[in-house]
Amino acid sequence: MTQQSRIPLAARGPGRRNVVGGLFGIGAAALAAPVLTACGGGAAADPKSVTFGSNGADATPKSAYAALTKAFAKDSGLKVKTNTVDHDTFQKGISTYLQGTPDDVFTWFAGYRMQYFAKKRLCSPLDDVWDTIGADFSDATKQLCRGEDGKYYFVPLYNYPWAVFYRKSLFEERGYEIPRKWGEFVALAKRMKKDGLSPIASGYGGGDSWSVLGAFDYLNLRTNGYDFHMSLMRGEVAWTDKRTLATLDHWRELAPYHQQGAGGRSWQDAAQSLLDKKSGMAVIGLFLGQQITDEKIRGDIDFFPFPEIDAAHGQDAVEAPTDGFMLSRRPKNEDGAKKFLKFLGQARAEELYMDVDPSNLAVNEQAGTGSYNALQKKSAELIASAKHITQFADRDSDPGFISTVVLPGLTQWLGHPDDGSGMLKKIESQRSRFFTA
Repeated sequence: MTQQSRIPLAARGPGRRNVVGGLFGIGAAALAAPVLTACGGGAAADPKSVTFGSNGADATPKSAYAALTKAFAKDSGLKVKTNTVDHDTFQKGISTYLQGTPDDVFTWFAGYRMQYFAKKRLCSPLDDVWDTIGADFSDATKQLCRGEDGKYYFVPLYNYPWAVFYRKSLFEERGYEIPRKWGEFVALAKRMKKDGLSPIASGYGGGDSWSVLGAFDYLNLRTNGYDFHMSLMRGEVAWTDKRTLATLDHWRELAPYHQQGAGGRSWQDAAQSLLDKKSGMAVIGLFLGQQITDEKIRGDIDFFPFPEIDAAHGQDAVEAPTDGFMLSRRPKNEDGAKKFLKFLGQARAEELYMDVDPSNLAVNEQAGTGSYNALQKKSAELIASAKHITQFADRDSDPGFISTVVLPGLTQWLGHPDDGSGMLKKIESQRSRFFTA
């Protein structure tokens, strides 16, 4: 994760997450850079070891995964050889990686992202693993882990909500009140601007354009509801639908209160402005907390659900992406890899991970929450209260469509937000390339 040193934070490194940059929309040659490679392989692979491909290159998740592999090695007598690659490189190269000689177990994401590789047969089913771990997960979580054929292909580790984050002391100092409805939210943003703050921290420069999707998802969910949002993500309705235009109308209303120069700023620098009290709010994920090493600052961070726009939908949907693990299509040590996945699906594994990384939430219902900080406890309550859970636009939809069509359209539009009809027509003209009728 990246941050500057005005408040003690983790060292600068690759971004938290990124859209698969054209993974399903550009040629394989562009993905074939020999960076994401597996640990060993072939017929002579060591039966006493398991290989693990990890996208957790940042300091905190890297240490958390190390705690897991160490505990598994002690329990099983099997050695785990970890191949760590930064998030962006991992995601951009994963298609080529999985078609080559990938590691036995690899980190990935629930939902559409998992289902895509399951349909392409680039991963192995895990029904026998779920025979062991299944009783510890909710039906909603289980659904996220199944492919379209009904088989399990994914073992979850954690999730985390998106919300509107702020510093409690700033709100107390300025007398700001938590908004529940859209009009209150806009009025608060207007007041913050008058007070000399950037009301909403914003940064989507370079490879961080994905960060605008959190705002778009919530605006669409609150304006039009879960069913319409998911239909839009699945390519079932036109982007030129008047309901999508209504979403953009609300975004335009908020545009004057976004931090200026967002297209030339990283999301990390935008988040830093929140921590420095130069911005009042940020629409971001709980992973914001992973940046903070000063516990006094952590204790001053809070959030509220994205405000209600239409009372018919209220605040009933929560964006809460789920991360976890998959098994490659021809693992070198299948038996050992499945033992590792059974371990990763246990409550103990999630507890070990959260002890190191307090910016996520365990999804195993038996996992202890006694070590949760205030943000984690509140996040767990937010997710538990939700009627609908979404993953994220590039996880709920075809990521190629999102990264090569939707994101360029949205980020260009945000620079000069007009009524959006022209931009939506351009997006709609490409929909049929990615979705069949």
